[in-house]
Amino acid sequence: MERDGVLKIPVIAVNDAQTKHFFDNRYGTGQSTLDGIIRATDILLAGRRVVVCGYGWCGKGVALRARGLGAQVIVTEVNPIRALEAAMDGFTVMPLLRAAELGDVFITVTGNVHVLRREHFERMHDGTLLANSGHFDVEIDIPALTEMAREVHRQVHEHVDEYVLADGRRLYLLGEGRLVNLAAAHGHPASVMDMSFATQALTAEYCVRHRGKLDRRVHAVPAEIEDAVARLKLAAMHIEIDSLSEEQARYLSSWEQGT
Repeated sequence: MERDGVLKIPVIAVNDAQTKHFFDNRYGTGQSTLDGIIRATDILLAGRRVVVCGYGWCGKGVALRARGLGAQVIVTEVNPIRALEAAMDGFTVMPLLRAAELGDVFITVTGNVHVLRREHFERMHDGTLLANSGHFDVEIDIPALTEMAREVHRQVHEHVDEYVLADGRRLYLLGEGRLVNLAAAHGHPASVMDMSFATQALTAEYCVRHRGKLDRRVHAVPAEIEDAVARLKLAAMHIEIDSLSEEQARYLSSWEQGT
């Protein structure tokens, strides 16, 4: 809206806050996504090939937790920086069409539309699980999957729909393609959501205190709010950290020394 010149009020992008996506997305989504998949299917992830579509903060968390449970994790990406990061984090990176022939479990976490679609379904093996944890129920092309199926069996297990394709292969859609951590589980634990909510609350207070002083554009969450939330979380976890000495603070802001 800012880009198109139609934004009428100042907006603060709380979803981009470090105290949100570094923790809520990475650790919250990472854990709750796999919790939803396991609750819905009782699958043993150890030894399975789990394909994580997207390596943003949610994808990082899902891949990390899947590997921790013993899965062989494959990452697919369209962003070369994120793909390189996934490779250097030790994950196998490949195009989704190739991964479609290998994966046992597919998890979309891109925030985009029709990530898994007809050409991918055509290559998947019998018994493949399909889950979304990235956005609305559009990341998996459900209309295409329905069109390809000769039979659809709803709720073969709670939160699991079976799509029987023309050649007899069965693909299983979890949570109707909606966010699997909410559809089939309880979402993020409170102990990570507290940071997101604290950031949002303090940012709302900041807006009130600075009413009439903020430009009509998208603003970042102020650094002092991020620091305050992080320090409160550390205190709640009974963790202490060091502080810079005056000498160190001066050195970091100086230019006289260095290579």
